[in-house]
Amino acid sequence: MNAESTVRRRPLILAAVMASMAMIAIEATIVSTAMPQIAGQLGDLQLYAWVFSSFLLTQTATTVVFGKLADTFGRKPVLLFGIAVFLIGSILCGFAWSMTSLIAFRFIQGLGAGAIQPVALTVIGDLYTMEERAKIQGFLASVWGVSSVVGPFAGGLIVANLSWAWVFWINLPIGLLAAAGFFLFLREDMVHERRRVDGLGAGLFALSVAALMVALTEAGTQDWAVAAVSAVVFVAALALFFAQERRAADPMMDMRLWSRRSILTVNAATLFSGMSVIGLTTFLPMYVQGVLGQSALVAGFTLTAMVLGWPVGATIAARNFKRFGLRPTLVFGAVLLPVGAIAFLVLSPGMSPLVPALGSVVMGLGMGFLNTTAIVMIQGSVGWSERGAATASNVFARNLGSTLGASALGAVFSLSLATGGGPAGGFEEIRRLLEQTGTLAADGAARLALGASLHLTFLGVFLIALATLGLALLVPRPAPAKTDAPVEALPVEV
Repeated sequence: MNAESTVRRRPLILAAVMASMAMIAIEATIVSTAMPQIAGQLGDLQLYAWVFSSFLLTQTATTVVFGKLADTFGRKPVLLFGIAVFLIGSILCGFAWSMTSLIAFRFIQGLGAGAIQPVALTVIGDLYTMEERAKIQGFLASVWGVSSVVGPFAGGLIVANLSWAWVFWINLPIGLLAAAGFFLFLREDMVHERRRVDGLGAGLFALSVAALMVALTEAGTQDWAVAAVSAVVFVAALALFFAQERRAADPMMDMRLWSRRSILTVNAATLFSGMSVIGLTTFLPMYVQGVLGQSALVAGFTLTAMVLGWPVGATIAARNFKRFGLRPTLVFGAVLLPVGAIAFLVLSPGMSPLVPALGSVVMGLGMGFLNTTAIVMIQGSVGWSERGAATASNVFARNLGSTLGASALGAVFSLSLATGGGPAGGFEEIRRLLEQTGTLAADGAARLALGASLHLTFLGVFLIALATLGLALLVPRPAPAKTDAPVEALPVEV
C-alpha cells in the first residue's frame, strides 16, 4: 500500500470514527430520556445520578491511560478493544436487574468509552493535516447534533413501545459497523514509542473520585458515618495521587502543564461548564416528566435543544475567532451559561416545556462557544510536542466536571428530597409513581416534593454556571500561537 491508498481509505476510516463517536454521543440523551422509567422499575432512586457518574468516572480515569497505550501498541488494537468492552457493557446494562447492577455495568461501558474517544480523535490527527482538521471537526460536531435528535426520539419510542433495555442494545449495530471499519481500513506500520503507563496514578485517581462520589451520595441519603469514611478515603487517595504524579517518570497528569495560568484557568472553566451541563442532562427529563407531566419524548426534546445549540455555537465561534478574538469569544460563551440557567430557576408546575427547551438551547450555544474556543486556546498556547498532552488535559477536565457535577448535584437532589417532606412513602412512593408517565404529576404531594428538590438542584446548576463565568474572566489574553511542526500522514503498510 502507498500513501495514495491511505488517502482513498480516509473517508472510510472517518466514517468508522464517526460511528464510534456516535455511540458515546447518543448515550447522554437516550439514557437520560429513559432513566425515569428505568428508575421506576429498578428502584433505589437515591442512586439515580450514579447511573451517569459511574460511566463518566471510568471514562475520565482511563482517557489518558488509553492514549498512552495507543502510542505503545497502535491505535487499531486499542480502538477494537474499546469498542468490544463498550458493547459488552451495553449488553449487560440491558440485562440489569437492579440499580446497583446497572451502575456496575455502566462502569464497564465507561471503560470502553475511555478507549474510544481519545484514540478516535488521535486517528483523525494521524490522517489529516492541521488545515484539513477544521473541516473534519465540522463532521464530528454533526455527529453530536444528529445524535441529539436521534437519541431522545429513539429513547421516547423505546420507552413507549419496547423494553428500556433497547436504549443500551441499540449500540450493538453501530459498534459492530465501527469495528468492521477500523479492522478493514485502518492499517498501521509504525515504530511505536515505548512508554510507561502510570497505572498506579490512574488507579489512585479513580479511587479518589469514586470515594468523593460515595461521600456525596451518602450525604444525600444522610448516612453521615459512611460519608465521613468516604471523605477520609478521598483525601488520602488524592494526596497519594499527587505524590505519585510528582515521582512518576511518565505521569498520568503532567503537573508542569497544569501549572501554567493559561491552561489552568481554561481547564477550570471547562470543568465547571461540564458540571453545569450534566445537571441538565441528568435531571431535566425527570422534571419534565414528573412535574410537568409530559411524555418521555417531550422530555428528550428539551435536551435536544441544548445539544443542537452546541454545534451551532461551535460553528459560529470558529468563524468569528479572528473578528472578535479568542478570549472575548470564550467569555461570551461563559455568559450564556447562567443566562440560559435562569429558565430553570423560574420553572413551575403547569409551565410549557418550551421554557426549559429555551434555556437548554441558550446553554447549548454557550457550551459551543466556550468549549470550541477553549480547545483552540489550549492548543495554541503550547508547541507541537506538547499539543497532545494539552488537548487531553482539556478533554480530561470536561469529563471530570461531568463526573463531579452528576455526583454533587445528585447529592443535592437526594438530600433535599429526603428532608423536604412529600408523600408518606418517600423515595419508594416517588419511584412507583415515576414508573408510568403522568402518574406522578397527578399526585399533588409527590409532585411538589419532587419539584422543590429539582428546583434546588437547578439553583446549583445556576451557581456553577456563574462560577464558570468567573473563571473565564480570569483567563489571560492568549500569547501568539506556537509554531507548528509539520503534520505527518498516518503511516501505512508497504
